[in-house]
Amino acid sequence: MKTILSGIQSSGKLHLGNYFGALRQHIQMQEEGDAFYFIANYHSLTSINDGEEIYQNTIDVALDYLALGLDPDKATFFAQSDVPQHAELAWILGTFCPVSLMEKGVAYKDKVAQGLKPNIGLFTYPILQAADILMYNADLVPVGQDQKQNIEICRDLAGKFNHNYGDEYLKLPEPYILESVAVVPGIDGQKMSKSYGNTIGIFDEGKELKKKVMSIETDSTPLDEPKDPESCNVFALIKLFADEEKQNEIAEKYRAGGYGYGHAKKELLGMIEEYFAEARERRKELEQDLDTVVEILVEGGRKARKRAEKVMGPVREAVGLFRGHYFTTNSHKARIDKLSSRIDKIKLKEALQ
Repeated sequence: MKTILSGIQSSGKLHLGNYFGALRQHIQMQEEGDAFYFIANYHSLTSINDGEEIYQNTIDVALDYLALGLDPDKATFFAQSDVPQHAELAWILGTFCPVSLMEKGVAYKDKVAQGLKPNIGLFTYPILQAADILMYNADLVPVGQDQKQNIEICRDLAGKFNHNYGDEYLKLPEPYILESVAVVPGIDGQKMSKSYGNTIGIFDEGKELKKKVMSIETDSTPLDEPKDPESCNVFALIKLFADEEKQNEIAEKYRAGGYGYGHAKKELLGMIEEYFAEARERRKELEQDLDTVVEILVEGGRKARKRAEKVMGPVREAVGLFRGHYFTTNSHKARIDKLSSRIDKIKLKEALQ
């Protein structure tokens, strides 16, 4: 059975771009292998320094995933911070990473261009991401095209580590590029992103949802004139929800004239409300039972730590890290015996001089 690994940051409310770009695929793939999905709250620290906000975001992401259909009996679901081995392996990998490799990071440059303050955490983000992946011997890492470089960095670091210590301690992952994922436009026409403040939340509803949908930017073509659906931000979002027949029907209305952008926005509003209706109700029920949500994360963390140790144990031994409570194992006893023998030889040599 193939191991699938992916995560999503707890840096704010999840939006339609997150859903169609990642969450939907994650939930589908839980049926296809041994899936590990984590809430990347270590990564979120690169942009948020408010403890309450990080914690609340972590719970919100858990609620979203569970409401949308993630099954903790099928996938190991946990918070990244509940598995400290991620940070431990990241530090070790960092000692094998040339600074020049991080300086080539496209994602880092993009984030800074979007206004995020550059910090070391953001700069070395791909190293922690590599640790996330390598920790579970992942076979498939479902990512968008924009994350392909980070997977290549992960493979590079794993290769350097294995070559240095002469064994396949870390399994080189294969990226599973989600080629079919459309770029989801935000209300301003740019890619939907929390960084741009142009998002429509998955679980937005009522006046908040209506306000966002009705504020989607369009051109100034008059109501009576024909319009090009393929150049319209509203229609791009409609295509995410409507089947082919409905898409064609609405596209014809655009081209015929007499169909305004306000009409299209109302249709989109109805589609969003209907599509997430059941999940929205499940989320409200889960909000009333947060103890169960936390228990799911705690159990997922326990499973993830157990799995992580299968990688970290040999890695620690390879690099020679001192872990006193492991000295009961045969491998560490052998290392201690070897060390004691070396000390005895040194003492004997000194005595003979």
